[in-house]
Amino acid sequence: MREHPVLIELRNVTRTYTQAEMQISPEQGQLMALLARLIKARRAIEVGVFTGYSALSVAMALPETGEMIACDINKEYTDTARAFWTQAGCSQKIKLYLAPASETLAKLIEQKQHNQFDMAFIDADKTGYDTYYEQCLQLIRPGGLILVDNVLWGGSVVDDDKNDPDTLAIKALNQKIHKDNRVDMLLLPVGDGLTIVTKRDV
Repeated sequence: MREHPVLIELRNVTRTYTQAEMQISPEQGQLMALLARLIKARRAIEVGVFTGYSALSVAMALPETGEMIACDINKEYTDTARAFWTQAGCSQKIKLYLAPASETLAKLIEQKQHNQFDMAFIDADKTGYDTYYEQCLQLIRPGGLILVDNVLWGGSVVDDDKNDPDTLAIKALNQKIHKDNRVDMLLLPVGDGLTIVTKRDV
């Protein structure tokens, strides 16, 4: 792993939180940063910040003039994120909005930001995934990426006995993306499952 010292420190701090399992793996963070560099991303969206590891991983890969719109509703966790973003010298790239992500994304759409972002990462409330996916599809440019986390959901997506709202929402979105001719897609068994879609130029 090529993991920045601030990312290592942030990961260690996050381990002390009661919901530490929400943290993405360092391997996934490195993959996301590499993808951002490969597509020369300048503007990104993150839906679900937690303590800020994934946002910082991608922000470090953005140019100095890059911008990330980060959406979350938890001040305690994002206060930790802000501190580490500042420590890493990336706070100027990340604009945090403490509000329901669907509202923040809707405002970007209202501001006619269609096709103005290069990359989005969705890792928040699972029942909201479909809404976030559709909103991000409007905001991401053709050739841009949308990354969807937790698409294996600990194996629950292949368990017919698992019918809770979160599992059903992920199952439905997995099936939707598989059939979605607006995108090309790949599901990777990284972490808890990561789907990568690239928006087609249609």
